[in-house]
Amino acid sequence: MTARRCFLTSSRSRPDVRVRQHFDAALAAQGYRADGAQQAAIDHLGQWLSAFLHPRASWLRRRAAGVYLHGGVGRGKSFVMDAFFAAAPLAKKRRVHFHAFLQELQQRMGSYVGQADPLAMVASEIAEQSQLLCFDEFHVHDIGDAMLLGRVLKLLVAAGVGLVCTSNYPPTGLCPNQLYRERFQPTIALLEQRFDVLQLDGGYDYRQSSTRAWGSLCWPLQEQAGWLGDQLGLSLAARRDATLLVNQHPLRLRGQEGTRAWLDFSELFRRPRSSADYLWLCGEFRELAIGGVPRLDSEGIDVQQRFLNFIDIAYDSGIQLLLGCAIGLDELCRSGSHSDFSRTQSRLQQLQALPLAVGRIN
Repeated sequence: MTARRCFLTSSRSRPDVRVRQHFDAALAAQGYRADGAQQAAIDHLGQWLSAFLHPRASWLRRRAAGVYLHGGVGRGKSFVMDAFFAAAPLAKKRRVHFHAFLQELQQRMGSYVGQADPLAMVASEIAEQSQLLCFDEFHVHDIGDAMLLGRVLKLLVAAGVGLVCTSNYPPTGLCPNQLYRERFQPTIALLEQRFDVLQLDGGYDYRQSSTRAWGSLCWPLQEQAGWLGDQLGLSLAARRDATLLVNQHPLRLRGQEGTRAWLDFSELFRRPRSSADYLWLCGEFRELAIGGVPRLDSEGIDVQQRFLNFIDIAYDSGIQLLLGCAIGLDELCRSGSHSDFSRTQSRLQQLQALPLAVGRIN
């Protein structure tokens, strides 16, 4: 008898019941009420988990390899997946953010340089370590990421790893860049054919009523203003104009003291930076201040994408963020620019708004 079956035999309740009970308890603890779409999603996840852990042979339909949950900004996708993940009765399970997983793949593949197929070896390791893998904020904008992600998903599905993904996009909307969409089409087909694709359809943006405070957004604030460093709490003993080496590239800090750092928008986003740089930054520091944030639609698409990637990573990492902007949030993230601005704006709305009198900034 396998370890999986031994574990399940001793369980006092079915997986789908456990998932629903945990979801209801998490809602009650925060004083929330789920809407119909969220209730349907958590019930479907529980039913899929029961089928995944108790496979039954069928001539009619292959068991779904996973669940792909998509919907608009702030619809509670991460909350639903968190409740599902916490209740899943598996020792070998893992929840990981999209950016962190891609960085991990690159790092682990480095251990197999010179081997015939490093990615296959890493996928085999992951399959040994995790029976259930949950991805949050699943999206693709870079062709390198698209090709890497597509192949590792295929390998993990073949290895029998259960996969649950949340995304703002349906599978067909994952890769909007037409230049390499055709190359990503096999991955879209894999998601549509092997996964249960669920939509948390339109509704209320629950982040608007969230009590989470993860920093402040201050405006109007010029790039050269020294006020940000003071607001961050840097003392006279703080290092000024320090340069760090991050992933073999220099990164200039306006100020740094302990786990607090102050940077300029130009340094962080107008220079070539990777998501790995932002992951390192949010892991190294617990409080970050970024000054000189302009109207984003005036920047190139590469600059916009770096800023959006950073906000995703910073939000998920739990740091405290202080943004010094030339304009308020409505003008900062105007619609009609980058396709992901709605998610970024929703997250920035959870920053405490600190409109400032122009005269007090020097």
